[in-house]
Amino acid sequence: MATKALSIKFDVNEWFEGVAEQFRGLNPNEPGQWPLLPKLAAFCASAVLVMGLGWVFVLADVQAALDAERAREPVLKEDFRGKLAQAVNLPELRKQKSQVEEYVTQLEKQLPGKAEIDALLSDINQAGLGRGLQFELFRPGQEQRKDYYAELPISLRVSGRYHDIGAFAADVSNLSRIVTLHNLNVVAPTGKDANSGNLSMEATARTYRYLDALEVADQRKSAAKAAAGAKK
Repeated sequence: MATKALSIKFDVNEWFEGVAEQFRGLNPNEPGQWPLLPKLAAFCASAVLVMGLGWVFVLADVQAALDAERAREPVLKEDFRGKLAQAVNLPELRKQKSQVEEYVTQLEKQLPGKAEIDALLSDINQAGLGRGLQFELFRPGQEQRKDYYAELPISLRVSGRYHDIGAFAADVSNLSRIVTLHNLNVVAPTGKDANSGNLSMEATARTYRYLDALEVADQRKSAAKAAAGAKK
């Protein structure tokens, strides 16, 4: 049985010439009549152009948003861990909040109201007289208002024996209302009273009172006006 060999000869130049021939004389107004290869080439070019424009005008913004969200992920995880810890400890946090509110209420009760300031000043004066001290100066100053309370400074100068002055300071600190002593200066007498055994103490007593609802509203209005004026 004889075998006949099949010889196939492929001319590359002829093939390229055939391909080039399909691209010659194309009518841009009639793409439907183009040969197969120009149609495929036009389709591929259009697909590449559409994908490129889609990436520039659509996917680029989406990718930027995706990168931004990925950057937020560690922060959100940390925030989640913190809130999870708070949720686990919520009963204890509520208990602490209740204790703080109770403590604040107790402190507010130690602040005199506007009508009680005169009685408090009288209590301070009586505390000094009760220890046998002589008041050389007892002068309330200008009230200074803060956000939710007002501070009233009182300039004091008393004279008496050392232990009586110390007892007076202790009595002031033990008043039912909050009174603090600042800038204490105790000096020995001079001149004819040098041997009397008495000392002179100068100090500034500060007492505090809470502001009522109307005063708090006035404070907020004043703060808002000041802020508006600062912006201008």
